[in-house]
Amino acid sequence: MRRFISLIFVIAFVTTLYAQEEEEILKGIKIKKFPFYIYTDAFNRENHYIPSGWMGDYGDIKIQQKWTKDAQSGQSCFQIKYTAERKQGAGWAGIYWQNPPNNWGTSKGGYDVTGAKKLFFYARGEKGDELVEFKMGGITGQYSDSSSGTTGPVELTKDWKLYEIDLADLDLSYISGGFCVVFSGQMNPDGCTFYMDECYYSDSDKPLSTKAVETTSSKKKKTSKRKKR
Repeated sequence: MRRFISLIFVIAFVTTLYAQEEEEILKGIKIKKFPFYIYTDAFNRENHYIPSGWMGDYGDIKIQQKWTKDAQSGQSCFQIKYTAERKQGAGWAGIYWQNPPNNWGTSKGGYDVTGAKKLFFYARGEKGDELVEFKMGGITGQYSDSSSGTTGPVELTKDWKLYEIDLADLDLSYISGGFCVVFSGQMNPDGCTFYMDECYYSDSDKPLSTKAVETTSSKKKKTSKRKKR
């Protein structure tokens, strides 16, 4: 009888430890304050996530993290060039800002941005009429992001404009793909060049600056977290 009771306690103890491990795996690094920046200036200590997740025709992408001409604010902005040459044969390309770098759901390291209401960022095109989609979350795998959101395809102009992704009602407890840009040869047959600046998670419905006042409507997608396999 004593052995039976001891076995029950052992099973209960192991089950509790396993449950705690699962909970720990599904929780990201809790951020300390908002705004929580993806990019504010090149190599700024306030930046989080790394633009390491190159997708599709990655050979068609060139970036300048410190583009100093006509930044929206501060000293620099982020430039992305896409040639649409189809070097990998995909017909599209994109970049994920990840934590840790090159994390496609195989490593633990997302942030817990619970409390954020919106993801704000500024963008402009080199010529105007560039079609680009902006996203957050959505990385899948052993350590999947807890949610995802998107602007859908947006048409950029030559002037800086403010865009946003609504995060209301999303589970933000584990986000390893903090930001993402996607573009294609179908939408940009001659390629495109565009710029991004002042990208951050905010616990307010209003941006820090109203220099650019036009915003896009956003689409959001609820996803359930995947536990460790």
